[in-house]
Amino acid sequence: MRALGRLLQFAGLVIPPLAIVSQLAETISLGQMLTFLVAAVAAFWIGRILEGYAAE
Repeated sequence: MRALGRLLQFAGLVIPPLAIVSQLAETISLGQMLTFLVAAVAAFWIGRILEGYAAE
């Protein structure tokens, strides 16, 4: 459970720069970039919760 939480946190940190670079290269739209950013925040948050529950 802890490993899954760490993986989700890592994904939440990696996705935003990739989304920004993709939008700057004009391969995705601004709306798609914002969707990726929201998904990254959600993934990081869920990963943090899972990691916290695994510690208990």
